[in-house]
Amino acid sequence: MSCGCKTSGDSAHSCGPKKTANGCENVNTCGNSYKLSVFDWLSNINNPAPNRCDFVEVRFKNDRKSFYKNVNNIPLHIGSVVTVESSPGHDVGVVSLTGELVKIQMKKKKFSEESALKIYRQANQKDLEVWQEARKKEDGVKLEARKIAQRLGLEMKVTDVEYQGDASKITFYYTADNRVDFRQLIKDYAGSFRTKIDMKQIGFRQEAAKVGGIGSCGRELCCSTWLTDFRSVNTNVARYQQLSINPQKLAGQCGKLKCCLNYELDSYLDALSHFPSSSTTLETEKGRAFCIKIDVFKKKMWFAYVENSIAWYDFDIDLVKKLISKNKRGEKTLPLEELKQPDSPMPSIDLIQENNVDRFEKKNRGNRNKNTQNRQNNNQQGQGQKRNRPERQERPEKNESPNTHSGSQAKQQKPQPQQKGPAEKTDANTDADKKLQNPNKKKFKKKYPPKKDKNA
Repeated sequence: MSCGCKTSGDSAHSCGPKKTANGCENVNTCGNSYKLSVFDWLSNINNPAPNRCDFVEVRFKNDRKSFYKNVNNIPLHIGSVVTVESSPGHDVGVVSLTGELVKIQMKKKKFSEESALKIYRQANQKDLEVWQEARKKEDGVKLEARKIAQRLGLEMKVTDVEYQGDASKITFYYTADNRVDFRQLIKDYAGSFRTKIDMKQIGFRQEAAKVGGIGSCGRELCCSTWLTDFRSVNTNVARYQQLSINPQKLAGQCGKLKCCLNYELDSYLDALSHFPSSSTTLETEKGRAFCIKIDVFKKKMWFAYVENSIAWYDFDIDLVKKLISKNKRGEKTLPLEELKQPDSPMPSIDLIQENNVDRFEKKNRGNRNKNTQNRQNNNQQGQGQKRNRPERQERPEKNESPNTHSGSQAKQQKPQPQQKGPAEKTDANTDADKKLQNPNKKKFKKKYPPKKDKNA
């Protein structure tokens, strides 16, 4: 059973433990929210009984909505499945709005209260079964309708098919560039589907709203999610926003200009009101200059000479206004080259550092440098500890070569230990300081000459 989420009659998804004709229990927090829904910001306010609104807004398949009068004072809320009056028979829909906001919506859409139809009852189990069985046939009926239209050679496209709640009428939504003759088509449809046929022509934007899709921005189409009124969009909107007139980039899924071009139009018009006209010309000593480009964000205007339009010069709008007022007094301004001030380069700071290819290598290098510094500090601390220890007795240096092995060297006695004076202590300290200055200096072994052969 449907709870009113997503599209009415679609029971394939599950949005909560409770799914009855009274509506979804989690209708306000359901993941599959209403399509083109209205936020009721007066839902927590209790109105007095005499001024209570008797009208409710009922939504049907896709974006079709209408207003109905609750003549029987049935307790309804958003998500309730109701059976309403139709011609012929009855229809089944989902309540999408109740309360005082319904009057505001009726006034906005210029809906008269006299033409409002009635709500019969909350949909019972039989109404829901007939309604869902009819909804399951829509895809097959749409394919068959397209085949019949193609066989008759009609230049039209059947976009969508909608069954009435009691399956007594089928509404075909189609798009066409020219007028279509339906006399034979309706006969074939009535003979194939055995029910009443209703044909409604829609625009290409309404077609995109019914079909849905993903726009160039990566989001779902605005017309299929929240946009209800389609305002006219022309190429002047793109010119005001300094966009290139490229039909492939400016057109949407429907083949028309994108509706989102109107979203920021008011902001651009407000910003352009502070700019001089783009058709202004400057009289300089070197010649006449005209405006080529306008940057709304930087508040700058680019000018070039009429004789030489290759070189462009950008100026702030405050300076341009001063030059225009000077021309109005009959005075010529300085050449554009002299008026142009050198641009001071702004230092670019990449906070994220995603553009640097070697951003990971720099981190490793920094860690290596820190490791080497820590090693040097540890070596210096170790040398300082050695300096504070009592000095050991120095051994005599061996300067003898390995070729001269005589008995006299063996008979040499080791020098007796003597008390070191202050001069010897200073020498030892200087040697220790040299070792501290070059702690990482490698000690190379002394290369001895090759042994001489006695028989040679």
